[in-house]
Amino acid sequence: MRPVNRIQPLGPARAYRTFQIVAPPDKTVAAACEKVGCQAWLHGWDTVIDESTQLGAQQAAYIRTESRRTFRETRRGDGMTVFRFESRQRCFAEHRTRPEIYLVKDGDWRQSRNPHRHAGPADWVEDFSTHQDQLATRLERG
Repeated sequence: MRPVNRIQPLGPARAYRTFQIVAPPDKTVAAACEKVGCQAWLHGWDTVIDESTQLGAQQAAYIRTESRRTFRETRRGDGMTVFRFESRQRCFAEHRTRPEIYLVKDGDWRQSRNPHRHAGPADWVEDFSTHQDQLATRLERG
């Protein structure tokens, strides 16, 4: 691991706040297509099925009656069925990602306390923005 190079702060630790995003390295969670940048979700996709087989017939039946997805169905010259799924809908893959934890702590790297865990990135960004505005206002006042 690389050594951390930190600038010695001018003020005491209590004069600072630490905004941190961490992702536990040993944990994954199921994630939505949109969150992981799934190309099928973004652009749509084709599923080609051979309905002359038992598995293909079952897959086609599932898509038509239970998949709850929007698609157009066509048949190719070789007898294969093509299901064209529209974009912006969940694909059939199960995506996994590492969860992100959005933290704000009183203090800096020398001493931090009172960690607050935000529910999601929007709250964390709003808190960060508010803090930045407060710093800018103090700087303007001198």
